[in-house]
Amino acid sequence: MVSAPRIRVDVDASLDLTGTVLTYLAVPLCFPLAVAVYYGDPIGPFAAAIAATLLVGGGMDLLGDEETNLGPREAFLAVALIWFLVAAVGAIPFVVAGNGTTASPINALFESMSGLTTTGGTVFQDFSVHSRSILMWRQLIQWLGGLGILILATAVLSSVGVGGAQLMETETQTHDMNKLTPKISETARLIWGLYVGITGLAILVYFSLGLVGLAPNMDLYNAVAHGFTSVATAGFSPEPDSAGAFAPVVQWAMIPFMLVGSTNFVLLYLFINGQPMRLLRSEEFHFYLGSVAVFTAIVGSALAVDPTITFTAEATVRHALFNIASIITTTGYASTDYTLWSAAGQHMIFLGMFLGGMVGSTTCSIKSLRWLVALKSLRRSLYTSIHPEAVRPVRISDNPIGEETIRDIYAYLLLSLVIFFALTVFIVVDAQRISGFTVSEFDAMGAAASTFLNIGPAFGAAGPFGTYDIFPTSTKVVMILLMWIGRIEIIPVLVLFTKAFWTS
Repeated sequence: MVSAPRIRVDVDASLDLTGTVLTYLAVPLCFPLAVAVYYGDPIGPFAAAIAATLLVGGGMDLLGDEETNLGPREAFLAVALIWFLVAAVGAIPFVVAGNGTTASPINALFESMSGLTTTGGTVFQDFSVHSRSILMWRQLIQWLGGLGILILATAVLSSVGVGGAQLMETETQTHDMNKLTPKISETARLIWGLYVGITGLAILVYFSLGLVGLAPNMDLYNAVAHGFTSVATAGFSPEPDSAGAFAPVVQWAMIPFMLVGSTNFVLLYLFINGQPMRLLRSEEFHFYLGSVAVFTAIVGSALAVDPTITFTAEATVRHALFNIASIITTTGYASTDYTLWSAAGQHMIFLGMFLGGMVGSTTCSIKSLRWLVALKSLRRSLYTSIHPEAVRPVRISDNPIGEETIRDIYAYLLLSLVIFFALTVFIVVDAQRISGFTVSEFDAMGAAASTFLNIGPAFGAAGPFGTYDIFPTSTKVVMILLMWIGRIEIIPVLVLFTKAFWTS
């Protein structure tokens, strides 16, 4: 008789970490609760969410075992559980509030998952039916998703060791985190402090522009709301017209914060602590900024020669730079409706979705370092095809990249493209079930890239001032899953469905 394979994953350790994070989620939920009290909004939506997260988190803490070590397998499981369950708790205020499209549980989960994964795609149709506290919760959950939730999870478990490091590396894809301080918990506090500091600076800059009269509708509420989502490279806005609702000076002010949020936070920390050359000499940093510059120049040229566009010279440069920076950094703000641009401009927006910012940042998508390594590896292949005896390692910033890492990057790129094309086909086919509803191939590709790569706005009805509520419920369910999978770098979720993960 063959005995059943023994489970090799310490589920108790994963549940303990997940429960701790859910318990601490009650703390940030107090902020929109306070906003509700201030504006006289109902407090029930946030009280219900706080009660739910404390109940579920406390239950998991009781089931879990904090005495066990959190290894890589347990960390993979915990990361997947944390992101999904936090999104589920985040949906509660929308459902309990019961206003607009997010009164539906599926739509509420879509909005919450879009927020936590910093995607920024919305199912809202009428912003005016939602209270200011609910709109602020949308902003806050994106700020948490940008960097805070993983840092919080790591800082809580100061004695985890490899487990905390694994969580950090899952999000940042960099091992420099362990080199800043002897303990990952100390590193987490440093990065958390930097993140809070940059957010505070953004809020101060935006609010100051309103105070001096340069941006009349940039009050403290909007300054806080957009400070949360610009640094988190997230993209939600309480304004239906996104960044287009504000004066040009605000759009110019948002650009550097989007770019900073998409820069490696480890290198940012080193930059402000006496090692600026680590950032300035980074090849990935050069590639990332160079991509923004090249794409901006192409889009700006396309706008300048388009006879249907009547922007001034300043507006042409601003809209080109703002929207390219927003897409490449995966922020998802919009200063204007780019779906009205020529095909050249729209296709550059589409291509920019696949780039992403630097590793170790709040950005999503494939990320610049993977593209840089892939391009250098391709160049090496061309060279060695002529000189087969040559030994030529791929180097990034003078550091050699291991062949196993290169293979992993190629595998990641291939897997990302396969999932993207599969989602595109599903969107088109699923739309055909609905009488009178069709989605063009380009619009489907935009929606697939935008949700899986966590960009936010797409094209057509799901454009920068549109809504994803137009898609069938089944499509939105698949998009929810793909936002979740894409945000945590695919592998931590997919590996859970392999037998080897649990038994080998």
